Amino acid sequence: MRILILLGGLLFSTLAAASGIDQLKAFWANTHAAQGTFSQSVIAKSGRKPQNSTGSFVLARPGKLRWVYEKPYQLLLVADGAKLWTYDADLNQVTIGKVDQALGSTPAALLTGDGLDKYFTLAEAGSADGLDIVDAVPKANDSTFTRVRIGLANKLPRLMEVQDNFGQTTTLLFTEFQPNPTLPKDAFRFVPPRGADVVGQ
Repeated sequence: MRILILLGGLLFSTLAAASGIDQLKAFWANTHAAQGTFSQSVIAKSGRKPQNSTGSFVLARPGKLRWVYEKPYQLLLVADGAKLWTYDADLNQVTIGKVDQALGSTPAALLTGDGLDKYFTLAEAGSADGLDIVDAVPKANDSTFTRVRIGLANKLPRLMEVQDNFGQTTTLLFTEFQPNPTLPKDAFRFVPPRGADVVGQ
């Protein structure tokens, strides 16, 4: 009887432990686009006062993204599947790069990339605050970050915590996450503002 109870407990633990990755895979299988809002907190290794910001996003796979920082500063990132534009409103400067180079092994690839196993090793990390947690570790040795923790509920990401190579932790809380919305045709189109300094390709 004790052996049966022990085996039952191990089976239950195994099934429970699989929920985070299962939810992430279900998100990938069922969600081809999304839009919503977020709040972001950046904490340096020194632990000084966090830098907080808010904004909105639209994304579609593969490689399409419109990420808008609204407060306390204005910064816009737009990826159309081939190119990534970064527009700093304060500097009136646009930087252009290739999507695969700019986003390939970054945390954004977990939402917009073309495959979970291509760039990341996934592992269950328990649960917290009603979320199932998945650890995603980049496979590339030259990645700029060491780990991403993804918190999921109802097969949607609700939280992302990124730890970079400098000991800095960036936490993204998705305050709204709408799967598979109807997006305008120009959602991922970007035209540099008149007079902006354009750097890159």
